[in-house]
Amino acid sequence: MTVKQLSLPELADGCARLGIRNVGLWREPVQAHGLEATAKLVRDAGLTVTTLCRGGFFTAVDQRERAEALADNRRAIDEAAALGTDTLVLVSGGLPAGSKDLYGARERIADALAELGPYAERHGVRLAIEPLHPMYASDRCVVSTLAQALDIAERFPAHQVGVTVDTYHIWWDDTAPAQIARAGAGGRIHTFQLADWTTPLPEGVLTGRGQIGDGAIDMREWQDHVEAAGYTGAIEVELFNDNCCATADRLS
Repeated sequence: MTVKQLSLPELADGCARLGIRNVGLWREPVQAHGLEATAKLVRDAGLTVTTLCRGGFFTAVDQRERAEALADNRRAIDEAAALGTDTLVLVSGGLPAGSKDLYGARERIADALAELGPYAERHGVRLAIEPLHPMYASDRCVVSTLAQALDIAERFPAHQVGVTVDTYHIWWDDTAPAQIARAGAGGRIHTFQLADWTTPLPEGVLTGRGQIGDGAIDMREWQDHVEAAGYTGAIEVELFNDNCCATADRLS
């Protein structure tokens, strides 16, 4: 999604020319290109798919909507397995319309994971709860801190459910370093993502992530925390930034 204006074949070609061997994929372009075609594309390009994004949106109260969300997440797990990645990133969902019950919404996330965790395990896929900055709590993700994510994840085996550590979402939280250590001790850091925080945020806030080094976040400090916690996996750069996408047009 950092270079969302590129087709998947263009992305694969760009990675090959730049010597990039790993790529995190999102479901929408994979579905548009075709799951089997994408799996063949990344294999032929010698690319490792580090994660698939995204599953989640578990907080609906309506039983039909809940069943649809579970079915969609099973499909996402199937897609991750087909692409050869062991990690599905979860954006858990915001408050249902008219609700103010954060606790109830978080419990519905845990209920969904109780059903999905064993399914994911059978397919060799781990579920990675991503806490999002609190500004997204009402509409996208009621899980706002690593502590909240771990409180849910630790109800399940680590090989089923862990967390995503994303600098953009946690840099403001002075308890986050201790929670990274907690996650590492439990083997629950399933992916580590970088984006910087620059202000003022744009209208809509979704496309305001800064280029690495342009903002307020000490990236080296957060990498040190994650590595001290035992993480040795890929480091993903995930920038939703309209200017970045315009510049990356030059890759094509």
